[in-house]
Amino acid sequence: MRDPWLRATLHRVLVLIAMSAMLVSFGVLGYIFLEHYSLVEALYMTVITLSTVGFSEVRPLAPAGQIFTIILVLMGAGFVTYHLVYFSQLLFDPNLIELYRRRRLKKQLDQLKDHYIICGYGQMGQVIVRELSNHKIPIVVIDNDDALVIRFREKEILHLIADATEEENLIAAGIQRAKGLVAVVNRDTDNVFIVLTARDIKKDLLILARAGSPGTQKRLCTAGADRVVSPFATGAHHIAQNILRPTVTDFLELALSAEGLELSMEEIVISPHAALVGKELMTSGIRSQYNLIVVAIKRRDGTMIYNPSPQELFEAGDILIVIGPQESLHSFERDIEGAV
Repeated sequence: MRDPWLRATLHRVLVLIAMSAMLVSFGVLGYIFLEHYSLVEALYMTVITLSTVGFSEVRPLAPAGQIFTIILVLMGAGFVTYHLVYFSQLLFDPNLIELYRRRRLKKQLDQLKDHYIICGYGQMGQVIVRELSNHKIPIVVIDNDDALVIRFREKEILHLIADATEEENLIAAGIQRAKGLVAVVNRDTDNVFIVLTARDIKKDLLILARAGSPGTQKRLCTAGADRVVSPFATGAHHIAQNILRPTVTDFLELALSAEGLELSMEEIVISPHAALVGKELMTSGIRSQYNLIVVAIKRRDGTMIYNPSPQELFEAGDILIVIGPQESLHSFERDIEGAV
């Protein structure tokens, strides 16, 4: 048992149980030898004496039995009082509450599947967690900063206060059942090690990583990351685009942001049983029925078709990049999933 507090508490409880058994045995043997009670009668007298419930005696006691009962009452009263005080304190012990929280958290983690593990809760990690939570995507955050515990509990974020570079912590976060992992801790070397460990545990895991410097990007890809993002390069490019094409940049920000805006851009997968399979874009009703615009189509082989023609045929496994009102996007996605 790893928890020292739990080990010490169980030891004290076992000692109290043993002492309680000894006290009951002392009372039973005393009544048997002094009053010649049967085992059941002696046990009955011992229990009503120690519990001070006030039931009648089996039969009148001799002087020796009366003195023994007085001694047993005094011993029992002190022992019961100690029991009540100890277990009352134990019930409200912060360590016990923390143990309960850890057990409940472990149970929740064990039930997770198809979730994303976010390694690091810095500036990038917080934004990623917020965006995924807004889209109801299950997540687990791993960070070794103890100060984050209160924030995680307030926001009801599943978390592990641990080192994400350790294999056992990734396994505890359910990496074998996870859909993806995001490595965004502060140190590039740690991100590389997290990617290596995660890829070794699960070969088909989607892994995204943060690169703090240009040289790290290549190492992360070699380690097994599917996609690598450099926040400095991306930020610099974004600033340049704001200078060169401010209106285009504003439009894209509006389309990609889901913060209270009606317009949105989504990617929707065409399943093999969808009614769209084999249809042309012009006859699909995407524009006329849902008021949506298909910006691009990504084929299963990775080929991208930008601004597809009206005669473009939809195939099973296609990923549509669609832009339009959020409600229309939701309706279209529901109809695509529900079509047989």
